[in-house]
Amino acid sequence: MKFKDNLNIISKLTAGRLWNLILIYSSYLVSRFTKRPVHRGMPFSISVEPTTSCNLRCPECPSGLRQFSRNTGMLSFELYKTIVDQLGNHLMYMILYFQGEPYLNPAFFDFVKYAGKKKIYTATSTNAHFLTDENCRKTVESGLDKLIISLDGIGQEAYSAYRIGGKYDTVVKGIGNMVKWKKKLKSKTPHVVVQFLVLKTNEHQMDDIRKLCDDLGVDELQFKTAQINDYEKGSPLIPSIDKYSRYRQLPDGTWQFKNKLPNRCFRMWSGCVITWDGLVVPCCFDKDAKYRLGDLKKQSFAEIWKSKKYENFRRKIHTDRKGIDICRNCSEGMKL
Repeated sequence: MKFKDNLNIISKLTAGRLWNLILIYSSYLVSRFTKRPVHRGMPFSISVEPTTSCNLRCPECPSGLRQFSRNTGMLSFELYKTIVDQLGNHLMYMILYFQGEPYLNPAFFDFVKYAGKKKIYTATSTNAHFLTDENCRKTVESGLDKLIISLDGIGQEAYSAYRIGGKYDTVVKGIGNMVKWKKKLKSKTPHVVVQFLVLKTNEHQMDDIRKLCDDLGVDELQFKTAQINDYEKGSPLIPSIDKYSRYRQLPDGTWQFKNKLPNRCFRMWSGCVITWDGLVVPCCFDKDAKYRLGDLKKQSFAEIWKSKKYENFRRKIHTDRKGIDICRNCSEGMKL
């Protein structure tokens, strides 16, 4: 089923978008080897934040903890339309998610439909508490390409150890609703992914989640490593399975991030994140929008993307990535 999803992504490719990809990747390679922030092209993929609001209280999430220092609110359709209109000819992949629960924004389905008119692949991530029968029908009819559903435990006890305030049965029912409406409407989309955050509290259930996903008929199951904010002192959430832990314990009892942080990151060339109120930030690890590279209420996206401020940030990525605090807990951008 993942093969079909990949074909769907490729189907969004146009001559203009292909040329844009070539410009992005070639300028990234030049920058990587010269340590100078050469940049050509526009973003290939972006994340747009429908809202910072959430119904859950997940312990490692600023939305769940209600710990944002930035403003909170809902993305308006007017601002969203401005984003898509400015980037649509280059953009191929849009994630309608950053912080918060996307289905809380009443314009969510309109967001999906408008991107679809521009032949942009759309994906979102949800805690599934709003996957009612009606919302699942609307999701399929909207043309959403991928739906990632967080299910971090089998049974209420294991599930709510992390998804505080959540209801396990509601999530399972929501997954069933989505699979049902895909079949009923004879639709290939959305590609339904169950995402299992591997934690100490649920790592013993990995075989169980595989069986449940088979029974429910989802398209894909993904195991994801957990980001722990204050990992140095350890956490009861860090799994014992080394493959699914971003951290390792040192002889003195403290913990360190396992992966090295080379001075490179393709994401700074290929995409960015736009908050609900139009702030452009480098990536999804900047959850509180600390590194604000521009404001779409005051500038065009092209002005921000090509600005001196963005250039300086890219330069630091290629010279002192460890000096950027949001990078020090990042598991992405390691290979390119």
